[in-house]
Amino acid sequence: MTASDDLLRRIEQEPSLATALAWPGDFDVERRDPIEELALPTRIPLHPIAGCGAGGTYYLCGKAGAEERPVLYADSEGQATLIGADLVEAITLIVVLPFWRDLAKGFAISELGSDLRADHPDFDAERDRVLQALGLTPASEQEAAARLLAAAARTTPNYVPYVPDDDHLPYELLFGGVPR
Repeated sequence: MTASDDLLRRIEQEPSLATALAWPGDFDVERRDPIEELALPTRIPLHPIAGCGAGGTYYLCGKAGAEERPVLYADSEGQATLIGADLVEAITLIVVLPFWRDLAKGFAISELGSDLRADHPDFDAERDRVLQALGLTPASEQEAAARLLAAAARTTPNYVPYVPDDDHLPYELLFGGVPR
């Protein structure tokens, strides 16, 4: 069993962990039904593992048990990006930067972090508790953002999803526009 498989199993089996990831990270293991079926140009299988309140879906890419299983996020508006080299990296990102999707819109980490903490003054303590409960190595917001951008840069060409029955038009890149 890989670290990603083990982590997903723990999240699924421990309701308090699943709840902590559902808010404010918007990673809800109860929302696994994608809005539409997607495929990758390489035919690598996609396994929906969670969803968000806006209709997006998180996928583990690759066959179960494979060592390399990056995490792809596809939103309901036709944009997608890799968010981690594996589920461990992706969940660390979600816990540290629950507002990660807003970074694609050009918002600054400091601004988003200030807004989050104004609404949720206990965010830092809760973040640390969740990271510890999951056995994840803490990362600064800047480190998490750098890892996100590095993962996003690996999206094209192999991980740009498309809808098979929609003339195979690819999703747009959440970070970086239209795929090449």
